[in-house]
Amino acid sequence: SKVTSLGQLEMTWRSRVHFHPLLVRVLHKSRLRYYGKPEKKMDMPYQAYFEVADGSGMMSMVLWNSLCPEWYNSIKVGTVLLLEQYAIKTSYPFKTQPTPGDSQMKRYATIEISLNVRDPPTKISIIPEEMVKPEWGLPEVKYRFITRSELDALPNNHSCDVIGLVTFVGRVERTRKREHSEDFWLYRWAHAIDGTSDQPFILELFATSQPDVFEHIHPMTYLVCTQMRVVRDLTENPSSRVYLTTSNESQIFITGWHKGQPYTKDTKVKNFIQWTKTQSETDQMKKTVIGGYYPFPRPPNNFLKY
Repeated sequence: SKVTSLGQLEMTWRSRVHFHPLLVRVLHKSRLRYYGKPEKKMDMPYQAYFEVADGSGMMSMVLWNSLCPEWYNSIKVGTVLLLEQYAIKTSYPFKTQPTPGDSQMKRYATIEISLNVRDPPTKISIIPEEMVKPEWGLPEVKYRFITRSELDALPNNHSCDVIGLVTFVGRVERTRKREHSEDFWLYRWAHAIDGTSDQPFILELFATSQPDVFEHIHPMTYLVCTQMRVVRDLTENPSSRVYLTTSNESQIFITGWHKGQPYTKDTKVKNFIQWTKTQSETDQMKKTVIGGYYPFPRPPNNFLKY
């Protein structure tokens, strides 16, 4: 069938009602958002954002309502989609923006693809990777992996991906989303090492839409976290250390979930795997810790400084 491109869509969307099918690759995936309110009677008030791209650039795609439970888990980073009977809307201006792995990629930020059960009823097809043809010109998923030795030089809020061997994982804690609100964020602290520094990555991992992974992070697992943000204390408090926190588009993977993920081809991931082969499992096991209370950033040693 006749396929259009994201670039053509941006130029012609105002003058069209029906659009040709789209062939795109998913580059980023946000956590699932629940927007239900007691007074509004909606069956499935869910929404999820994806950043999708073809040879012409990258655009946001929004999955709405009952399409979320049906499709959210099947659409992964790297998945190729054929979209038919979708709608085009003006972009929501306040949504979070992931940092693309390819800084040269053109971003279409004025409009977004809207996928709904009706008006019009969208048809989504997943194209198996072995059937994807090179002539479609779909971009590969690119990452921004860093090693622990590179972390100290990075600025606050810098976006990056990391891989490490988990040496500590804390208990699940919670914090209020807003003061006096009844909603909470769940999070846990973890440490991961990659052999490039004496210091571990300190990771603040908020519960993403991957409960099966979040609940099973344990010492000695290989942990991959994508779209993490650097947090450093800008007041230059010497007792505080730099750490990484999850963003709205972060994905977390542990041993058992890595097979077939696009990042397995990344050079820094391969280097890390080589390093783990030189380590003694028994020695590393002795250094691992699980659970307990983890105050971070640590308070100063005495009350006067506090």
